[in-house]
Amino acid sequence: MKSALAQCLSVPRTGNEASKPPRFLKWRSSKTFIITVVTFAVFTDVFLYGVIIPVTPTALEQRVGLPPNERQRWTSILLALYGAALLAASPIFGYLADKMRSKQVPLIGGLIALGASTALLCVGTNMGLWIAGRIFQGISAAMVWTVGLALAADTVGVNGIGEAMGFMGMAFSAGTMVGPLIGGIVYQNAGYYAVFAVAFALIGVDILLRLIMIEKKDAQKWLDVPELPLSTTEETVQHTQTGEEICTEAPAAVSIPENTTDTANDEPTTPPPKKGTRLPPALTLLAERRMMVVLFGYLVVSILMTSFDSVLPLFVQATFGWEQTGQGLIFVPLLLPHFFDPVFGRIIDRYPTSGRYFAAAALFFSVPVYVLLRLVDHNSTRQKVLLCALLVLVGAGFAGSLCPLFAEVSYVIDAKERNSPDSFNGSSAISQGYGLFNGAFAAGSLIGPVWAGLIRNDYGWGTMAWTLGLLAGVAAIILFFLLGGWIGNRKKGQEEGVTAHA
Repeated sequence: MKSALAQCLSVPRTGNEASKPPRFLKWRSSKTFIITVVTFAVFTDVFLYGVIIPVTPTALEQRVGLPPNERQRWTSILLALYGAALLAASPIFGYLADKMRSKQVPLIGGLIALGASTALLCVGTNMGLWIAGRIFQGISAAMVWTVGLALAADTVGVNGIGEAMGFMGMAFSAGTMVGPLIGGIVYQNAGYYAVFAVAFALIGVDILLRLIMIEKKDAQKWLDVPELPLSTTEETVQHTQTGEEICTEAPAAVSIPENTTDTANDEPTTPPPKKGTRLPPALTLLAERRMMVVLFGYLVVSILMTSFDSVLPLFVQATFGWEQTGQGLIFVPLLLPHFFDPVFGRIIDRYPTSGRYFAAAALFFSVPVYVLLRLVDHNSTRQKVLLCALLVLVGAGFAGSLCPLFAEVSYVIDAKERNSPDSFNGSSAISQGYGLFNGAFAAGSLIGPVWAGLIRNDYGWGTMAWTLGLLAGVAAIILFFLLGGWIGNRKKGQEEGVTAHA
């Protein structure tokens, strides 16, 4: 048992161990399987975040003992605490993930935190346990999202990032919407603990997938062995402990000095690394205008998405008299458009500059939809149909804006590395890039539930809806002009990232 687990978690470094590849190595290290594992990890994390959304108001009243008039406030506060933990932990795990050799270990660490949070919420009969549970959920999400997105980007490369992130976006949206749906149905028909039984079962499947997965860079130690027939490589392995790593790096180490000494360019290349060591990659990325635009866009989308988490179940309960099943089912219309996320991602891979138009159009055309939500104000069949139709259009706005933002993070990092190779001190910045990206979502999930919950409480559903529409409109204008670089540069062929991906 122990040796099997060690084989999944560790990578041999010596030539003898490298001659014994794990079973099903090619399948376990394939792009398809790795993306599947990361996609399922994202789905699990977000599903467990959402599965207790329809359960929370009733559980806070019946198990914790809150008065009914306090449910909306504490529902929003608990969601905001999740966002605060996510915001605080994301940059930290991004930094640690870039320093760690394996991304599988922090992914499993995130699963442990997720299990702890689920257990706390399961047994929670006082507010302290609910607060701790939501905080642990935020920490888990920081690990999964930061490390998972970075692993996906490393696996597929920059030219396949759009489609891969499309699957991530679909998993995120599916988890966000299916979680409340399943939570509501199971809670109403099977009770409180049955909801957490579903959660623990999903965690069990997730941990199995994460243990089976082998990162491509680890699998390369075995996959490269049959492709090295020369005896000189065997001699090199005998004289070194790092074996194949030195064999692959040696030609580059020889050829680069020869070229640089001939052109007398060796001296000018030495100062940049000294400058690069002054700032960590995260701060270097924050100095990039393109990155700040991406973070702003994701912040806005996060605010819009998480706003519905705190108000939609209570709104349909108050307006239509729906119980937990109905409160869960109402999230389905928001989910449906996200099945097209991989299609959007594939288009962005083929036409990288189309991202700004997808994101801006999706948010711009959702503005009137938010305003029209104010028309839903009483209980009738026509009103229920209207609400579902409007939520489908809102979901389409989310689907069209997520993929371009996911992919743009990799485009920014790739462009920075090509234009200034020493920007990140010779280390990877992909985890820290997605750590910042995840932090933007966290900030949005901190703001969104409080924004929507407080405005609906004090000024009503209609006012809450048009304020969200106003935010979407402002974001659409900014993304149209600035996402991927200033739009004026496109006419001059200067839009960054185009030459690498077009």
